[in-house]
Amino acid sequence: MPSAGSAHAAVHAAPRRIGVVEDHRVTIAGLRQILAEEPSVRIVADAPSVPELLAITDDLDLVILDLRLPDGSSPATNVQQLRAAGIETLVFTSGDEPYLVRSAARAGVLGVVRKSERDEFVAAAVRDAAQGKLVPTMDWAAAIDSDDKIADVKLSPRQREVLALYASGESATRVAELAGVTEDTVNAYLGRIRQKYAEAGRPARTKTELYKRALEDGWLPIPRRWR
Repeated sequence: MPSAGSAHAAVHAAPRRIGVVEDHRVTIAGLRQILAEEPSVRIVADAPSVPELLAITDDLDLVILDLRLPDGSSPATNVQQLRAAGIETLVFTSGDEPYLVRSAARAGVLGVVRKSERDEFVAAAVRDAAQGKLVPTMDWAAAIDSDDKIADVKLSPRQREVLALYASGESATRVAELAGVTEDTVNAYLGRIRQKYAEAGRPARTKTELYKRALEDGWLPIPRRWR
């Protein structure tokens, strides 16, 4: 049973640090207002480009990224720069340039959120993404579905079953129980699944990445709450 001191510390856990890459001050002000009442996240820096933001700080849990920036940088380049610094990305876009959305989705963002969404939706998306969770909106799903450059990965029915169970949040031990196999067998399946995705140029090193691949390939449904 946790002590009163540990419970007190949990209540006052430091908020996740958020950076914003956006050149419109009105949008930045709007995000700050939306997140002002969210104790779990805090915008600590903003800049009109990724290099400028990283020059301010790379101690960030998440960057909210606009797709069209004044430096002419591509979404893929920006996402890659942030991932190289150990920072995940949530796209915040007007949604009127599908090619840029597809480019960002291919680069490995956690989600795509329209600027026109309700404040509560945006706040929930930022909260989830700041914790490393995917935010599979319909815009994100559409970008994946319409991208014919995503290489197909052939999985056996058993591999699909293990992937769906594991990526949905079950532990390897629990997957073994549900699938009626040993835990060693589950881990062997997961190793082979990761190898197949790596060979297709779609790495799935982490459980979050496996979840994304399962969504992309239709082995898991898009969560209803993001529809």
